[in-house]
Amino acid sequence: MTARILVVDDIPANVKLLEARLLAEYFEVLTASNGEEALRVCEGGLIDLVLLDIMMPGMDGFEVCQRLKANPTTMHIPVVMVTALDQPSDRVKGLSAGADDFLTKPVNDLQLMARVKSLVRLKTLTDELRIRAQTAKDIGLEALLDSGGLEDNEKGLTLLVDGRSNSQDRISQILRKTADVTVMSDPQTALFEAAERPYELAVVSTNFRHYDPLRLCSQLRSLERTRFIPLLLVCEQGEEEMVNRALELGVNDYIIRPVEPNELIARCKTQFRRKRYNDRLRSSVQHTIELAVTDPLTGLYNRRYLDTHMQVLMERSTARERPLSVLVIDIDRFKAVNDVHGHDVGDVVIREFAKRIRLTIRGIDLACRFGGEEFVVVLPDTDADTAQAIAERLRERIASSPFEVGKDGLRLDITASVGLSALSRSGETADLLLKRADMALYEAKNAGRNRVVAKQAA
Repeated sequence: MTARILVVDDIPANVKLLEARLLAEYFEVLTASNGEEALRVCEGGLIDLVLLDIMMPGMDGFEVCQRLKANPTTMHIPVVMVTALDQPSDRVKGLSAGADDFLTKPVNDLQLMARVKSLVRLKTLTDELRIRAQTAKDIGLEALLDSGGLEDNEKGLTLLVDGRSNSQDRISQILRKTADVTVMSDPQTALFEAAERPYELAVVSTNFRHYDPLRLCSQLRSLERTRFIPLLLVCEQGEEEMVNRALELGVNDYIIRPVEPNELIARCKTQFRRKRYNDRLRSSVQHTIELAVTDPLTGLYNRRYLDTHMQVLMERSTARERPLSVLVIDIDRFKAVNDVHGHDVGDVVIREFAKRIRLTIRGIDLACRFGGEEFVVVLPDTDADTAQAIAERLRERIASSPFEVGKDGLRLDITASVGLSALSRSGETADLLLKRADMALYEAKNAGRNRVVAKQAA
């Protein structure tokens, strides 16, 4: 996992200590010694997480956090306050300012890395949703994204899974004005319940005698219908190892008993806001926008979407100095399929071809039907060698088993040719990258088809 982390502290020794720990885990680290400098760095973009000291001269950490979260350009950046202050009132003040979590000095290495990795994963998901939502605006679909403000004052639909009745009563009482709470004692029953209703938060206690609460958290993260529900763990003093494992599993937040009411309310509200923000983006991207930017035959994105979104992905890769590769894929001798068997059979072949592409690539990859029997796949964070392996795997998946088409059991042997190019330098355009991949595809066709050819920049 790679990310760019900003460490903000007015004491150089503290900065050096955190910087050394993060560099050892291969994170890229930037530093700032005061609030004004931190705001300037964040507004410059490309920051994935801020580790922010509270006690600084001039502008303190609370004000810095508040300004970051009030600015649309920086509001999505996770903020972890690193401070010697350990009173519940300080945590509530920070959470109210928009902080995502607190780490108390001296910072425990395991807690630091678990929290950083958890929030970076969340930032990566949010960034992808934001980029795709911005693409919708760029192609003229602003109205689809303008669904009004987020209702932060609405009660959040919350599932509480707790093994003790007195704990259930206390947490429910604390959240009565903030959340609409459903209480369950049996974790497996709670799993089915979570899949049936649009919960905005699941609060899971660790106080079960004969059940590992992390199993429920893992199951909630694994199921398609529950994977985006924020998870908040309520744990006991001394359960640091469980907290670290929980964050690695994808739990969003935790609170330690004895539960301070205002802190629990603040943490729940943070999760409600984040869930509603991402839900709004996801709905805009995955539902409404699909009508305008997807190919109706295959369900893949169309060329209109590719033309806009590919340039965004390239600019991000260049700014972060990360690799990016492109595949141009063509069905071999597809005209003969249409001529011999008709266009209905040709449509079935194209649909199955698209399905095999989806089964081969990752969720972050961009797959498009470029036109006719030609497809384009953009592979972020992928160098040429890795892209070559992916392309070969795709070619083999297409050629290894016949395409079943028609009710009479017709089976067609289909192959594909693939051209590959990798982003080589700053300032390279999407058109040039696609042109190189297209030239490589042409070479693959001339060399006998059913093969992968890569073409690098001259």
